[in-house]
Amino acid sequence: MAALRYYDVILKPVITEKSMNAMGEKKYTFLVHPEATKSQIKEAVEKMFEGTKVEKVNTMNCDGKTKRRGMVYGKTAKTKKAIVKLTAESKDIEIFAGL
Repeated sequence: MAALRYYDVILKPVITEKSMNAMGEKKYTFLVHPEATKSQIKEAVEKMFEGTKVEKVNTMNCDGKTKRRGMVYGKTAKTKKAIVKLTAESKDIEIFAGL
């Protein structure tokens, strides 16, 4: 596969009750490209959102769920989530500001 650019790494934010509670601790959850590394995720967050400094990145690979439609079984796509912790002096991420 071709090299990932920083704008290809972060796919979308994850908006759940648990991720909203973690925002008080400056932890933000994103759905990321399955082949992205922690250093690529850190670089992408710092470039996409001005004034942010990433302290730590935790990632998790989520397997696809088995789904059934009649007699046919299939699987949904695999995903990868990243929990990004910002430093104390870092600015907040604006896309989460109104939530």
